[in-house]
Amino acid sequence: MGNAESNAYRNHLSRFLPEEQSDIDGVFDTLSGSSGSSGAKNGKATKKTVTLAALQAYTREPLPEQMTVRLYNGMRSIDLTGKSSGLSEQIAKEQFVIFMSNVLKGNADEKITIIMRMISKAEGPVKGKQIQEFTEDLITSVVHVLSYRKELKGWNLENTRDSASGVKALASQLLSELKLADGTKPVGPQLMETNFGQSVIEDWVYRVPQISIFLNAVIRQGLHVLHSLPDQTKDILNLVPSCKGIKGRGLASLFDIPSIIYINSHLPAELQHKWQLLFSSRVHGESFSQLCAHIVKKGPCIVILKDLDGYIFGGFASHSWEVKPQFQGDNRCFLFSVFPSLAVYMYTGYNDHYMYLNHGQQTMPNGLGMGGQHGYFGLWIDSDYGKGHSKAKPRCTTYNSPQLSAKEDFTLDVIEVWAVGDLPESAGKGKKSILDVDPEAQAFLEMAGKSRHSEGLREPIEEDEDDDN
Repeated sequence: MGNAESNAYRNHLSRFLPEEQSDIDGVFDTLSGSSGSSGAKNGKATKKTVTLAALQAYTREPLPEQMTVRLYNGMRSIDLTGKSSGLSEQIAKEQFVIFMSNVLKGNADEKITIIMRMISKAEGPVKGKQIQEFTEDLITSVVHVLSYRKELKGWNLENTRDSASGVKALASQLLSELKLADGTKPVGPQLMETNFGQSVIEDWVYRVPQISIFLNAVIRQGLHVLHSLPDQTKDILNLVPSCKGIKGRGLASLFDIPSIIYINSHLPAELQHKWQLLFSSRVHGESFSQLCAHIVKKGPCIVILKDLDGYIFGGFASHSWEVKPQFQGDNRCFLFSVFPSLAVYMYTGYNDHYMYLNHGQQTMPNGLGMGGQHGYFGLWIDSDYGKGHSKAKPRCTTYNSPQLSAKEDFTLDVIEVWAVGDLPESAGKGKKSILDVDPEAQAFLEMAGKSRHSEGLREPIEEDEDDDN
């Protein structure tokens, strides 16, 4: 190996801590069928190679086969100075290390050649359709490998919506960020047939962090390399929040795993580690007063609902919900759509009508609202349970969101509310119930002749489900 090449290789190697280097050595040795010391130094180690068949055998269960082939093409794309210009069928140790270095530690510029080859084996521009297939494969692989490695933290494919439509929706959302050099964004059939050059894809990878984060997760969890070592970024750590409060209830959430990943990435960083189910109309009943009782003073929350036409949408409330006739919240609030399309709509700065909750008032509207204004909310759930609206002609003033429901005035099918981050102390840590927190609620129940342990009313606030994978 020449000096220049050897220096470049050493520079890539030096990006990894000693324990990371030995982890990469170990995986390469397993893949190349090597035996003996994993610390074989440069010259000797480079004689060992990895074949596609070996990579496929190693990742048969953790990764879908099409992603393994894409990883192989990415590894083969590493051009080692002085080697023949044609791509080798086998992966040398230097290629393997440089691939790991560029993808796991590199910037968009360093990753781009690899990603282009993962999208298409052929050199040159790639079509939108090929980028879509790559992105769908990438998201499918993230869901698959996290499920296989039991890293979904209490979520699973049974307690969430079917991931297949979620994969397509998330891929479409990420592809909508593709911009040509002149700044235009092709859409629909035009997007599928458009050719995108390397610089455009590099700009996309730079602006859409999910591509790098997902690739990172697929390599770490799929190849089982560097997966257990502390990472500098929390991106992978909080890729999926831990799920509390759904275990044993036989419920499937309105969220699918790709939408959980996407919505979670838009939450403030300190809230991304945990979601806890506070309310589901399928568990707690179809009642606005029950909804209020379960969500007030519980800290930041996500509200998600499905209308009778099957549209799924909701909003993130940055503050604890309080029943009062004033708007509340701040500019971290947002609205979102999950189905038929996945999107997040952040605040515009036009007004501060972030969130509103009122009940039992004569003069002000009673219900839960986010964005817009009274009678014309971006999202409204009426206190007359079952009715709602999403009004936006053409857009909601607060969040720039379009109409989220199928019809402007909709009928509610299902609603869920998830507390995000740690519950506030006032919500009663440990095994306190809503009745302990609110003695008036208990007195009211006793007057009504209901026992203190009424089903669905006294619910412990669940904090001990750390092993629900």
